[in-house]
Amino acid sequence: MATGLRQPNTEHRPLLERGPELASLDAALHRLCVTDATDMGVPGARRGGLLAFTGPAGLGKTTLLARARSRATALGCTVLSARGGENEQELAFRVVRQLLQPSLAELDEPECRSFLGSWYDIVATALGLEATGTARAPDPTGVRDGLDWVMTRLTVRRAPVVLLLDDAHWADLESLSWLTSFGPRVEDLPLLVVTAYRPDEMPSAARPFRALVERQEERPHTLAPLTEAAVARIVRDAVGEEAGEGFCAECCAVTGGSPYEAVELAIRLGERRLRGTPDELTTMRELASAVKGPGLLERLHRLGPGTVRFAFATAVLGTPALPQLAACLAVVGSEEASAATERLRAARILSPGTGIGGGLEFIHPLIARTVYRDIPPALRVGMHNAAVDAVRAAGLGATAAARHLLEVPSGEGSSEAVDCLREAACEYLRCGAPEAARRALIRALQEPPPPAERAALLHELARATFLIDPAATVSHLREALAEPDVEPDLRASIVYRLTQALAHTDQVAEAAAVAAQEARRTDSPRIRLRMQADHFVWSAFRTDEPDSPARARRLTRLAGRLPGHTLEERYILGLRAWDALLRGESRRTAFGCAEEALRGGLSWTEENRGFEVPVSVALVFMYGDQPGRAEELFRHGLTECETKGWRGSHLALGHTLYGYIRYRRGCLAEAEDQVREGLRIADRVDGAVPAQFFAVGILIQTLLARGRIADARRVADDYRYGEVVPRAVIYPDPRTVHAELLLAEGRLRPAARTLTEVGARLEERGWRNPAWCPWQLRLATAVAPHSPGRAVRLAQDAVARARDFGAASVIGQALHTEAEVTGARTALGLYEEAVGHLEASPAAYELARALVGYGAALSRDGQVQEAADRLYQGLERAVHCGAEGLAARARTELSAAGLRPLPLRYPQTDSLTAHERRAAEMTVRHDPAALIAKELHLTEQGVRQVLAAVYRKLGTDSEGLARALTVPRTHD
Repeated sequence: MATGLRQPNTEHRPLLERGPELASLDAALHRLCVTDATDMGVPGARRGGLLAFTGPAGLGKTTLLARARSRATALGCTVLSARGGENEQELAFRVVRQLLQPSLAELDEPECRSFLGSWYDIVATALGLEATGTARAPDPTGVRDGLDWVMTRLTVRRAPVVLLLDDAHWADLESLSWLTSFGPRVEDLPLLVVTAYRPDEMPSAARPFRALVERQEERPHTLAPLTEAAVARIVRDAVGEEAGEGFCAECCAVTGGSPYEAVELAIRLGERRLRGTPDELTTMRELASAVKGPGLLERLHRLGPGTVRFAFATAVLGTPALPQLAACLAVVGSEEASAATERLRAARILSPGTGIGGGLEFIHPLIARTVYRDIPPALRVGMHNAAVDAVRAAGLGATAAARHLLEVPSGEGSSEAVDCLREAACEYLRCGAPEAARRALIRALQEPPPPAERAALLHELARATFLIDPAATVSHLREALAEPDVEPDLRASIVYRLTQALAHTDQVAEAAAVAAQEARRTDSPRIRLRMQADHFVWSAFRTDEPDSPARARRLTRLAGRLPGHTLEERYILGLRAWDALLRGESRRTAFGCAEEALRGGLSWTEENRGFEVPVSVALVFMYGDQPGRAEELFRHGLTECETKGWRGSHLALGHTLYGYIRYRRGCLAEAEDQVREGLRIADRVDGAVPAQFFAVGILIQTLLARGRIADARRVADDYRYGEVVPRAVIYPDPRTVHAELLLAEGRLRPAARTLTEVGARLEERGWRNPAWCPWQLRLATAVAPHSPGRAVRLAQDAVARARDFGAASVIGQALHTEAEVTGARTALGLYEEAVGHLEASPAAYELARALVGYGAALSRDGQVQEAADRLYQGLERAVHCGAEGLAARARTELSAAGLRPLPLRYPQTDSLTAHERRAAEMTVRHDPAALIAKELHLTEQGVRQVLAAVYRKLGTDSEGLARALTVPRTHD
């Protein structure tokens, strides 16, 4: 017979019928904490992983996570924990903060800044820290990358680490998004993630997280209800072993085998000193009904009005709720609040302990949900309204207050509410949480705001939706422009963002038209110039511009009058440089305009400015045979993006085009790596289609140069390259690149048709520079077998255009093509001239091609010794470039000539002066230009001149220089 009160000890009592789950947990902890010795007696690496428990409410998921915590702690693990909250899902990065803030709180501010390093300002707001330098918000991808870095560093410092996430179905989507992207890394870190969630309540937006969990080697453990035997054990622990089988079976039936309900019922049976006899079944059912639903509420209301209001306030605030805030909302004094807390704990409504920061927590989420839904609607709205002021007064910030405003009906026109929501949205954007910002701003518009603020609020909403819904952005901005009396600078910002959104939705012509219309409308000369710049930008980047030559003439006249003092003027000059390049004007003209544009600075991350012009200016130098200058500008731009947390399409395009510069220098392996990185970044960013097109085209060109035609075809098919062509200008031109792939596959006629169409389009626009688009050279190759005369004319015209531009690399390529399509002995002079130009250029791969072609022509002409020299040089350079296909062709030509390839040589460095050798050695070490300049007492321009002399002497590029200085040389 039971005597006294017996409450089951849920912390130390064995978990019933959870053996497989506990065994999996122990196995995962063993892999994490125990380093097995390898065959050599060296300790093996710890293995992390991901373990999940799923099932409906009340089946013991939280208890399993509590056991995971105790066992991990006993093994010396660092434990990070968080829990989703039903009423806190709107708070972006709430779960991330729960996980990481306790560890960061152990550091003072200097230590924290040192720990987060260059990521501080990117992730500070997401982590709830005070950020600096937040004028421009990082993008969501940048914040996720920063959190990856923080979590990785914390794991390495405090290994082994166990991360516990309970109620993941209620976690904020920003935290789940980060955890989804980080999840695949855990197996390579000493980090075990253990999570629990209800599958039927997981939101559709969290499908990627659920897919991540279900793809793991160990599938989620779906918890089953307890059997009658297990429920009987729980009941008998509370009332004594004499409890009858029928009584225990009925207990199982009324609880449905839920461990939570069975334990709560057992506690109440013990409190009432029941013995488990048949005549006590009615009382047992009454007690069971009080565990949840109406019975729970009846039990709550018996505790008195003040206690009920206090419970309501706790539910409104969300757990863990600060006691003083709950007392404020419940309108009770501190003593009454303390008494209410004790009554609620005694009734097993509030947890006996305290949550994070000493907050109040309900004993189970089911109770929190039941209490919250019991609050009369009018009272619930009033409490949320009061919570806004209380939360802000407590210094918890605008986002915590705005969460309550989202629960309050709109229509009051409160300027304070609008200000709070706008402040919260601004903070969310600094967090990298645009979706949360959008929710706050939409609610602010519904308030509604004062009429004079509506345009600015719509502009802010457009900023929030730009990365996640460009079509909605266009709608918001058009609505903002329709507002009366919009302040001029704000209107200019609205128009700029509208043109950006239109361009990102492949409406480039409309973007150009909007900018032109605004330029005609404004009375401000400064704003007019800015709108003209935007008009020229989008006109240059639309494929269907009706009168490109006329626009070019207007741009030339305007740029000729501008000194480049303001940013607007520099953008015009930068566009003039790009236009001069496209039209094949002298590269001196293009360089002059580019340098004027750069003189006052062109930032890649300028507020209300795109990075199209700075990127184009940098590429002017690449196409004009100054790739070192282009790389310098790209390195600076990429650093800008990374420093500000821009890890999306800007960074993707930056890596891609940096790879393009390496490709044009003949560093094919490095180019492929860079472009693949750009494509990887673009693939994980929603709406980064233009960045993908750039990357895919350059990757195909690089793979073709390396001789990997099948790989290039797979990339083209995977991205439907050649089938879908955007309406914005992409470089290299997608149709031309697709034709190059067709040529490599031997499909000459479809390649010729495509290139003919490309030529007609570019001729109409007056874009004549073969350095930018060598369509004539490719078309000459395609038609040569069946129309040799046309092929020669095409090549000769391309040579003339190349000479007009003046870059040695494109002159050499054009002469090489003319030699190939001319054939016979007359081509030898063309080959020799092509090689001469290419030797004076940075185009190492094109030089290798010309050398092999020249050698093959000499061999066919019977000049075997000269052929051998050229073929060997071509082979050596092809190998250095990573052009396996070209190297194979060179070996075939040598074999056909009866020659055997000699061992490869590396450039001789004996001819270098001490000054040049020092510069070369520092370059190979990747020392920055500023450091080299300081050591050698030069300007950075002087460093470039010294290195140019080095490359000329050695006949190589930076990759060949590295080999020359670090690899033993093999002589004939």
